Amino acid sequence: MELWQQMIRDSIHTVDQLVEKFEIDRKVAEQLDEFFQARINPYYFSLIRHKGDPIWRQCVPDREELFDFDAEEDPLMEDAMSPVPNITHRYPDRALFLVTSQCGLYCRFCTRKRKVGDYEKISMKGLESAFKYLEEHNEIRDVILSGGDPLMLTDAMLEKILQRLRKIPHIEIIRLGTKMPCVLPQRITSKLCNMLKKYHPIYCNTHFNHPWEITPESTKACEMLADAGIPVGNQMVIMKGVNDDPEVVKELVQKLLKIRVRPYYMYMADETKGANHFRTSVETGLKILEALRGHTSGLAVPHFVIDAPGGGGKIPLLPNYVLHHDEESIILRNYKGKIYSYKNYADKNNPEGFGRKNGRAKKSASQRVKKVKLPVLENAEN
Repeated sequence: MELWQQMIRDSIHTVDQLVEKFEIDRKVAEQLDEFFQARINPYYFSLIRHKGDPIWRQCVPDREELFDFDAEEDPLMEDAMSPVPNITHRYPDRALFLVTSQCGLYCRFCTRKRKVGDYEKISMKGLESAFKYLEEHNEIRDVILSGGDPLMLTDAMLEKILQRLRKIPHIEIIRLGTKMPCVLPQRITSKLCNMLKKYHPIYCNTHFNHPWEITPESTKACEMLADAGIPVGNQMVIMKGVNDDPEVVKELVQKLLKIRVRPYYMYMADETKGANHFRTSVETGLKILEALRGHTSGLAVPHFVIDAPGGGGKIPLLPNYVLHHDEESIILRNYKGKIYSYKNYADKNNPEGFGRKNGRAKKSASQRVKKVKLPVLENAEN
């Protein structure tokens, strides 16, 4: 048995352990266990510094979850967009492939509580129909392995899946959606990395939410993946009491770059049953983004998105940097709040005057704005 497997076995998961370790009332602990079981492996447990800290909040069950049911079980409508078991096909050229129900840590904000931890909900029995679907749909060029966490599979089982995917000619990219580099970095071994290298191009999307999660162990795991030629991107969720602070997020993204992990997405928390107490306002997210753009490297600035309820997919959000836009110019503000004008030239790639009327460019509805009195403009420095 490998070290990471032993650590899974040694995880905190029973009602008795919740009562003993976290002083949760037994009746509440039983209700929480029935709603969504706990799994806190020894490594991640060791990162907790005090009760209620950002690590604690992400993994320790809280009685608030029992009074927080004003949400759908499947807010992103993954099941409705599942043509066969284990596959969600939302976007034209890519598909989500669920390969296990198990995770190295059961996050309390999980958006797949209805399935995670339940062997019947994400079953290996569905793999063959999933492969067949992927083989028959030539438009799919990108497959994301998820679950659960695909790195909960043994190296041998994971390799069988990768081998099968690589036999499908139109699948160009394979992505691993895994939290293991963050929550159980002991899973990232030389043996695993050497196996993964055989099936490039492989990308990894991982999930750090707080600077305390960047440790010598998680640093080593991410660097091993990078050394194996696997680009690693991070997907962070904004959560109250965890990372709803611009300085915390700035520290996180800068530390991620140092361990060769590219901040990729910053999500608003999903409308998930039992997790609405984590949610913040959209304005909080915009404030965080404004504190990053221009104040640190563009490499450190993730896409800020809402994964739209009802299966609408990821929709990007930006602070309002465009103050005015017409045929002559666009008026912008920069990260310091200073205002600049950029001349709007006619599109030279439009010689036939497409979209024009009476020799003038036809404005879209978003461009038909009233003339406004503009402040004195400052010239941008080169």
